[in-house]
Amino acid sequence: MITVLEQLDEACARVRESSEIVPEIGLILGSGLGFLGDRVDQATRIAYADLPGFPVSTVEGHAGRLVLGFLAGRRVAVMQGRFHYYEGYSLEQVAMGVRLMGRLGARILIVTNAAGGIREDLQAGDLMLISDHINLMGGNPLVGRNLAALGPRFPDLSDAYSRELREQARAVAGRENIQLREGVYAAFSGPSYETPAEIRALRSLGADAVGMSTIPEVIAACHMGLRVLGISCISNLAAGIGKNPLSHDEVQETTKRVQETFSRLVLALVGQLR
Repeated sequence: MITVLEQLDEACARVRESSEIVPEIGLILGSGLGFLGDRVDQATRIAYADLPGFPVSTVEGHAGRLVLGFLAGRRVAVMQGRFHYYEGYSLEQVAMGVRLMGRLGARILIVTNAAGGIREDLQAGDLMLISDHINLMGGNPLVGRNLAALGPRFPDLSDAYSRELREQARAVAGRENIQLREGVYAAFSGPSYETPAEIRALRSLGADAVGMSTIPEVIAACHMGLRVLGISCISNLAAGIGKNPLSHDEVQETTKRVQETFSRLVLALVGQLR
């Protein structure tokens, strides 16, 4: 049976057949945020289905392709859509994209998502810098035999969302006159939205926003030694807080509304993060 490392090596070889770009920065674009992948210059676009061993995105709003090229003058690899645990993939499969970007050369990961706001001062359309996370997905992508070629058996997550990159991000947002909140992101497996009781429990645990992704990718990135910057687009108020029933349509409507601000922030970050 083919191993994860063999799958990664085959996927790397497939990418390098199409592009000579060695990315500095990897980006994962979440629900409704994939439009930024269309702004990559000198782009090579590879469908996930064409990468050996790769899952395929099945959620509306996720284009399902890897884009290599230049963004804000930097060499990038962009995941235009991600994989989710709730789609039936293992957490190891969910981490494939991050691991590929790391193997291709990326040393910084910018990960984005759409999330429900829990903290009272968060509103739909806010952008929130992720300072830490609470993993309630019921698993970890590193379970099983450690892949020593990728990282250590017991990786440290005490600075999972790089303090240094967050400091740079706050400075960039200030220069761009963009309000950037900051808080703790929690994730359940999904695909059902959380109950009001679960949201009350999350609030008592110290979570500020909640979603169904990101954490497995961040764990895999930290395992490989990548520095991570996370940004949530607060797409709705979580269950029991807002008045309207929760829906994916609302998520997409909100992310579309903040496209200009989100694009300006991420482009500035890509150009300036070191």
